[in-house]
Amino acid sequence: MTECAGGHCTTCSDEAVPVVVLRLLDGGFADADAGDGRVERISVALVDAAEGDTVLVHAKEAIGVVT
Repeated sequence: MTECAGGHCTTCSDEAVPVVVLRLLDGGFADADAGDGRVERISVALVDAAEGDTVLVHAKEAIGVVT
């Protein structure tokens, strides 16, 4: 089992980035505000996210919902 330590992925050293879900789309995708004026298409297939939620994204895949 791989554990996260030090705020980054131990497999590839990338960090998860918090983004805000703007709108949910078909097929487990969403448009998200990356916080710098960019809207990115991400996958939310692994999490139970709603519009307005902040999710942690790694490699365009939401891996957790920030509560």
